[in-house]
Amino acid sequence: MLETATVAAIATPLGTGGIGVVRISGPDALAVAGRVFTSRQCENISGMDGYTCAFGFVHDGQEKIDEAVATVFRAPHSYTGEDVVELSCHGGVYLLQRVLQACCGNGARLAEAGEFTKRAFLNGKLDLTRAEAVADLIAAQGRQAAKAALSAKEGALYRKAEAVCGQLLAQASHLAAWIDYPEEEIEQVDAGQLREELQQAHRELTLLLDGYETGKVVREGVRVVIAGRPNAGKSTLMNLLAGYRRSIVTDLAGTTRDVVSDTVRLGDVVLHLSDTAGIRETDDPVEQLGVELAEQSLSQAQLVLAVFDGSDTLDEDDRRVIEACKGSRCIALINKNDLPQKLSPEDLAGYFPDILQISAEDPQSAAKLEEKITRLFCLGEFDSGAAMLANERQRAAAWSAAQEVSQAVEALDAGISYDAVCVCIERAADYLLELTGKRASQEVVDQVFSRFCVGK
Repeated sequence: MLETATVAAIATPLGTGGIGVVRISGPDALAVAGRVFTSRQCENISGMDGYTCAFGFVHDGQEKIDEAVATVFRAPHSYTGEDVVELSCHGGVYLLQRVLQACCGNGARLAEAGEFTKRAFLNGKLDLTRAEAVADLIAAQGRQAAKAALSAKEGALYRKAEAVCGQLLAQASHLAAWIDYPEEEIEQVDAGQLREELQQAHRELTLLLDGYETGKVVREGVRVVIAGRPNAGKSTLMNLLAGYRRSIVTDLAGTTRDVVSDTVRLGDVVLHLSDTAGIRETDDPVEQLGVELAEQSLSQAQLVLAVFDGSDTLDEDDRRVIEACKGSRCIALINKNDLPQKLSPEDLAGYFPDILQISAEDPQSAAKLEEKITRLFCLGEFDSGAAMLANERQRAAAWSAAQEVSQAVEALDAGISYDAVCVCIERAADYLLELTGKRASQEVVDQVFSRFCVGK
């Protein structure tokens, strides 16, 4: 248990609602709550048992603020590992701020961003991967993302990292003992077995790294740019995916002059959509700026939906779209398949590996596109219950550990001394201990919790 100041913060979103919660945590949490909360059910809140509630009033001095329910969590059986009191009152912005002011005026200080979860980590209630999973769970935008974050919160990544790290530390300790105490009766190092165990550790780390990009798509969504010549149906497609009229649709070419953005959910996939200006040669300086912005957007996209008018043959503007899409991950959409067709998939087969015929006015086309995107990003194979790397910090630690294990194998195969092999193994274990937070620097810990909201 860390000796820290008592902190307080609003733990629910600010806004009008039925209930709002102010959380107090620290060695004086019960004393602070006792100064601002009174109840007929108990003489003083400090006498309440853990996991019990009392109904009463929150007040600031002699002034009553609101009715409230106080819930007590006794250390160490609380989220933070400290004494915690949660004051649940009516969910109005003014009331919550007044309750928080009363707490801060009676011995608490305002909590920093993520400080409650940081205290849980520092008090041994969570490892660093589980703490990061809390933020991912809050930020989850879809079912798979929420399930993956919950799995990490329950320790899937931690257990995997611990298992590999434990294996490496066992190898390193055996090597160190055999090197340092040759006169003792220590089992001789079997180079073949050591190589096999190192290769197994490397395979486990490689599996984690291979799943990172797919997991990132599940958590963060896909940055999608809709591109095409004017009147190919880009804005109609945008509106179909958004589920409402997000972009203006007319028969006039060049209607879209800027990038129109929205975030939508397509099944289990979150798409960060950008509808761009029609790509074509134009003398209109304003439209030309829109075309340039559209072409720039393609380079930043994770996926380009290149829209072509299936009721017309390819023209020079279409060829400019094809050229602009080179080097990008694309799905070519032959639109307007409800009209007589002049453009076939064979006409685009030499330029795009993935081609889909749709009508942007038909809701069934959204389902066809969802299926195509799911296959393209391997989301159908995604196991939300498996251990996975959730952010760049975790990926970098796992990658560095894998590199050190690979170097250990290379040193072993080259006949270099066991001292060098042992150093590589120890460094790999250190990176995994950094991943779980057992040896993370204060700078790393501070950086992790800086992205949390105040109140969590």
